[in-house]
Parts: sequence; structure tokens; C-alpha cells
Amino acid sequence: MRILYNILLLIIAIPGVLFFLLKMLITGKYRHSFLQKLGARQNHLLSGLPVGGRIWIHAVSVGEVTAAAPVVAALKKQKPEIRIIFSTSTETGQGMAHRLVSGADAFIYFPLDIFFAVHHMLNLVRPDVFVLVETELWPNFLAACRSRGIKVVLVNGRISPRSFMKYYRTRSFWKQVLANIDKAGMITHVDADRIRKIGLADSRIGVLGNAKYDALAAMVSQELYEDTARRFHVQPDERFFVAGSTHPGEEEAVIYVYREVLKRYPDFKLILVPRHVERANDVVALLGRAGFNDVVTVSQMRSGRKRSQESVIVVDVIGELFKVYSLATIVYCGGSLVPKGGQNILEAAAWGKVIFYGPSMEDFTEEAALLEDAGAGIRIANAQEFSDGVLQLLADPPDLQRRGESGQRVVRANMGAAERYAEIVISCIDKHA
Repeated sequence: MRILYNILLLIIAIPGVLFFLLKMLITGKYRHSFLQKLGARQNHLLSGLPVGGRIWIHAVSVGEVTAAAPVVAALKKQKPEIRIIFSTSTETGQGMAHRLVSGADAFIYFPLDIFFAVHHMLNLVRPDVFVLVETELWPNFLAACRSRGIKVVLVNGRISPRSFMKYYRTRSFWKQVLANIDKAGMITHVDADRIRKIGLADSRIGVLGNAKYDALAAMVSQELYEDTARRFHVQPDERFFVAGSTHPGEEEAVIYVYREVLKRYPDFKLILVPRHVERANDVVALLGRAGFNDVVTVSQMRSGRKRSQESVIVVDVIGELFKVYSLATIVYCGGSLVPKGGQNILEAAAWGKVIFYGPSMEDFTEEAALLEDAGAGIRIANAQEFSDGVLQLLADPPDLQRRGESGQRVVRANMGAAERYAEIVISCIDKHA
């Protein structure tokens, strides 16, 4: 089966390389990572690394980096002498890693799953344990780890319903890939059951919780709120309706609800954060057609434009969403009124905010259930329910505050997963030694 996989890789290699080159020329994207993904230009990053046990931790992009950061901190706390090499697949993830992961000894890009790139990077890093965050399975890389005697640990394992169906249809192949994983720490029993059904042996699976609770709780601070408020030129007593990670088809509902809010609370402002920042111009145009022409973008503010009376802010840069949630009175989390499986509602909950979201929350089932039990998560079916729910809560500030604080307690109560993940990683490096 892996032979077929590699034949398919060769077939798509040429158009894939052309795609990367075009993106580099047109948008500048991948300019700082393409050659590195082939194994080049990274030797100097590891040349001065001191001797000692080595753990290679891989987090694909921003979301996985957030989960990995507290695991790295826990590893360094429990075993300070180990060397941690941290990789990402995306440039945005690399930038986030440099900001969040303070305990890493080196930062690199993860190689494409091609033999020469994989073996070159394994020769360079020489890890005792390889740790993958959430669930990204690269057949050639994992097989190479097994052949070299490198232990492989999955932490913060999550398998969404859509991913599960894809894996399950070809489970005979993925069972062979999963055989290369020594231990898998899954977020929930549902995730554990899914990876078991795909083919991982039950003896290698544990349910250890979500490390993102640790990360988000640690990131919340008065200093971060004050810095964000200063950069966004927030005025005293100014209130914000924040719509985060929105997809096409959701901004219309957000605009409808915002209109209804303005009828009763004309002081409210709107912050819109599209899931893909390249859609920002489309979102600004949509707002203009809806009559909201007093719009400012974050990139404009970064370029020197000072926000004054604008009622709408569009976030058109990466890395601001978590910070922006600190400004919110009410939050909508996108990818949920359209069938996208939802987005991470824990980020807003960590700030003590009440979060509205639509029916499509398949990728965050447990998180939604916990917040709904606490009264901090409110599922709505359409724009009208959304509007009614928001207005009802705004009319009762004590209830709004109580619900938000209850959700924040849920985040704090579920901390501790990072320590548990660190323990299973250390158990592997101790056995290896």
C-alpha cells in the first residue's frame, strides 16, 4: 500500500512544485519555507545544539502550536536537560511558534513526505522521540522513524467526523501507518474510539484531555487585554460584538444581528475576523453594500491610520483573534452556521465570554457540550435565533456576566492535560535511554 502511496506522490510532484512556485511568485507565500520543506537551509539551525536526549515536536500550524506550547513547557519543567526541536508546516505556524513556544532549543520546518527530505531531516535532527500534535499522519516519515528505532507519540489527538470517514474508508492502509505509533494520547473518548476503529491497538491509546485548555488559560492576562485595547484605540465604555473565524455565508447573518443590536444599543461596535484573511476585501465590500462604510482594517491601523469613530473593524492579519476576544461583550464563533464543523470556542471562553455558534460544531462536540452545560455556549439555528439570543442576554447584564464566568471556570477546571502528555513522552525517552 505504501508503494502505491509513493507512486501517487510522484504523480502529483510536478504539478505540486509548479503550484508552489506560482504561489511564491504571485503572492510571496512559501518563499521562506519551500526549500526548507525539501530539507535544505536548516543545517545551521541545529549545528550548535548541545548533546542530550532529543525530542522532535511537530505542530502543523497555528492551532496545533497553541496546543503544543504548554506541552513543551511541561516537558522542560519535568526534564530540563532534554533538547526540544520544534517544527511546523506553515509559515504562520512558524511565526506563532517563535512567539509562544519558549522552551524549544531550535525551530525548523517539517519536511515534505518524500524519502530524501525525510531521511535528510532525520539525520540532521537525530531525535530519540518524535511527537506529533493532534493528528497528522505522514506514512513515509513515520515508517522512517520506526526503522530507526525512534519512538513516536501522538499528543492532543483529535479526529474530526469528516477526517474519520476518510480514514475509515481506507483503514487497511492507515492501520499499517498507525502501527508506527507507540503511544497515542487522545483528547476525548470519542477520539480514542475513532483511532481504534481506524486500526491503532487499544493498548497504545489513552484519553488525556485537551492541552489547549492549559495554553489558553495561561495566555489570558490583563496586560494582553490592555495592549489590545490600546492598539485598537478602544474608548472608555465602548462595547464590541466580535464575530470570529467567519466563512462565506456567515457575515450576512452577523450583519443582520449587528443591525438589530444597534437599534437598541447604538454604542455597539463590530469586529469581524474572517477565517481566511485573504477574504478581508470581500468582507469590507459586503459591509459597504449593507451600508457600513465606516470601516477600518487592522492592517490600516498598523500602517498608521488611527481608529476614531469607525463602527466596524475588519481583522485582515493573522494572529489577532485570541487577543480580540478580550474586547468582546458578545461573541459569535464561525464555521458553524455553514457546514464547516465549527471553530475553536475555547479561545473566547478563556476570556469569560458567552459564545454563540450555529448547528455545525462536529469538530468541537465536547467543547460545545461543556460550555452549553455551563450556560456560556449558545447554539442557534439561524440569524433570527441568533439575534433574539443576543438581545436577550444584553438586556440582562448580570446573567451575561454569570454565564461568561461559568465558561471561564470550565476552561480552568480542565487544565492539566499538558502535564499528562509530557509524562508519556518522557516515559518513551527514558525507555530509549
